[in-house]
Amino acid sequence: MDETYRAFAEFAQTWGLLYFVGVFLCVLAYALAPKRKRQFDDAARMPLSED
Repeated sequence: MDETYRAFAEFAQTWGLLYFVGVFLCVLAYALAPKRKRQFDDAARMPLSED
């Protein structure tokens, strides 16, 4: 039981870390993409518009 738990914990820690690093890099690339600049600028000004 202890060996199985240790193997599963090691697998989860290693691949979980790689998974979340990959997700973080995808989100970062999405947020910093030049074609998204206008969309984010418009969203930033939305609270200031008077509709």
